[in-house]
Amino acid sequence: MRVLVALGGNALLRRGQRPDADVQRENVRLAAASLARLAVEHELIVTHGNGPQVGVLALESAHDPNLSRPYPLDTIGAETQGMIGYWLLQALQNALPGRQVASLINQTLVSAVDPAFDDPTKFVGQVYEKEEAEKLAAEYGWIVKRDGVHWRRVVPSPAPQRVVETRLIRRLVRDGVLTICAGGGGVPVIRNEVGQLQGIEAVVDKDLTASVLAEALEADVFMSLTDVPRVARHFGTPRQEEIGHTTPHELRAEHFPAGSMGPKVEAVARFVETTGDMAAIGRLEDAALILEGKAGTIVTPNATWPLASTL
Repeated sequence: MRVLVALGGNALLRRGQRPDADVQRENVRLAAASLARLAVEHELIVTHGNGPQVGVLALESAHDPNLSRPYPLDTIGAETQGMIGYWLLQALQNALPGRQVASLINQTLVSAVDPAFDDPTKFVGQVYEKEEAEKLAAEYGWIVKRDGVHWRRVVPSPAPQRVVETRLIRRLVRDGVLTICAGGGGVPVIRNEVGQLQGIEAVVDKDLTASVLAEALEADVFMSLTDVPRVARHFGTPRQEEIGHTTPHELRAEHFPAGSMGPKVEAVARFVETTGDMAAIGRLEDAALILEGKAGTIVTPNATWPLASTL
């Protein structure tokens, strides 16, 4: 069975943790142990988030006195793809001796006139108290918004149209290579007035890119793995209620925050609607159980649809 997994950035750098390299590498090692169990029995494609890491590198770039101006977000996105991709590559090679593993830096095509450029919603970087967030916004020209009880920087997140290197990824997967790709949603690029690819200042949502890629690669299952066990109605309130097995229609009837759970829900719903296959949202450590229908929020075309483990 072909399974595409999208690892959330917060699964690799948990809230409250310092963004030190050794902390993140240990988180990646633990993530790789969970992924390796899937890779033993299934064709596995891995994408990953980079929101916290982009924020760290953007702040470092803004503070660097040797730079006349900070690095743009597309370049920082490529940096994080290389960094996290390297960590995952090595951890999976160590967890799966003899298995061929590859890590790619990818570009994702977006529209230059996407309305997201007028309304930034994608959270990147660390969380801050309101006063500190507003100070940083004034200093660096950021836009900041509330993320739960904290505040974070937000940037434009245009819709992904296609991963530019899809054909190369498909060839690797067909050859049995465990492929790490489209990290952070891929480096956002547009076609300029002469038809050439050109980077643009934005961050593409990794779940939406993963959904587009999962469809293009004809994945049987698409899983968005994060740090919460299931999607929940009325999250963070006394009425909070976890959702088990559901459908795209039922999910779309709920309301989820645009900058966090919303894109995950949209991504899995879109994949199921387009392909008729199964998608899921849940915790990284529950990945094997999610495939068996014993954990996470399982999304299928209707309530009687068979789970992936029975297909």
